[in-house]
Amino acid sequence: MCAEQLYVNTSLYLSNMVKTLSITITGKVQGVFFRQSTKEVASELGITGTVRNQPDGSVHILATGTEDQLNKLLEWCKKGPSRAIVTGVHTEEQDLRHFSGFTIQR
Repeated sequence: MCAEQLYVNTSLYLSNMVKTLSITITGKVQGVFFRQSTKEVASELGITGTVRNQPDGSVHILATGTEDQLNKLLEWCKKGPSRAIVTGVHTEEQDLRHFSGFTIQR
């Protein structure tokens, strides 16, 4: 196996590894259907986890999926639904957590 094949195989393996991210989105992100829209996007992507409003006005997501799935969710989080004004997206990798589906926490 040549080095290029090894790199491609390693990249595919790493992109298919499942992990959990903590994502905090700031800006005008409450009262704009951010949680419901996040649930819809996450479900379409095959991501499991939770989303909830925070007392400080931010939205917090715990999401489990592959690196590729999570990167797509993060790209969406930078814009959010049409009425949102996102000013920041902070991520932190967490210990792997397993969820049954994607839920909105109230």
